[in-house]
Amino acid sequence: MAAQPSPGPPLIAVAHGSRDPRAAATVEELLAGVRRARPGLDARAAYLDHAAPSPASALAGLDEAVVLPLLLTAAYHSKVDLPAALRAASARRPGLRVRLGAPLGPHPLLIAALERRLAEAGVDIGDPGTAVVLVSAGSSDRRANAVIAQVAEAWARLRPWWSVTPAYASAAAPTPEEEVRRLLGAGAPRVVVAPYLLAPGHFSDKVRQAALAAGAHRVAGVLGAAPELVTIVLQRYGEALEAAPAAVGGEAPAAVTA
Repeated sequence: MAAQPSPGPPLIAVAHGSRDPRAAATVEELLAGVRRARPGLDARAAYLDHAAPSPASALAGLDEAVVLPLLLTAAYHSKVDLPAALRAASARRPGLRVRLGAPLGPHPLLIAALERRLAEAGVDIGDPGTAVVLVSAGSSDRRANAVIAQVAEAWARLRPWWSVTPAYASAAAPTPEEEVRRLLGAGAPRVVVAPYLLAPGHFSDKVRQAALAAGAHRVAGVLGAAPELVTIVLQRYGEALEAAPAAVGGEAPAAVTA
């Protein structure tokens, strides 16, 4: 019988972290999907804040790993926080070698996942009478916010929606409620909200409540463990494997660009 191919080095999927237990449960559900799709792969969760384990703890006992940020844009957490956490891990285990992958987004499959969640909420996909508000958490990094605007523009070109426009739950304008009200005032027959968020928690609850209060027709669920995200995680893992591993001592590991 032919030998089975190696599943590859362990995958450490690093999420932002939340005090809300629904967030960690969602990450674990996503990784369970990854393990089903890639039998034998050692896929572990880690968190930058508010939850355990930390990246250093998740890497304990390993000589090599692929570290993937479970983040939807390249912003402060992926550019600063995660490399710093990996440098801290090297202090515990000299010689540890990692391949640092790209954030999950942007990626074309994320639009498919967003549409999946809208359909689950009862939205007719591509309806010309429906305006979509794409809501991200928001960032102090203007480039990260600009990526959300670009995703909205790409989605608007893909489908005959009334419009697709961005909004931000924090740190940038417009807020979801501001954008919902603007669109209704501009004559949009219906306005729906698509959260560009990985897991439920403070931001998702805030977005839902504010958007509905402003008159939104539907608010979709978060991306969560959608099958499209499983595919993206494995693609980012494969891309990272193609890069040379880097020691995490004095400099941040090289990242695979999206």
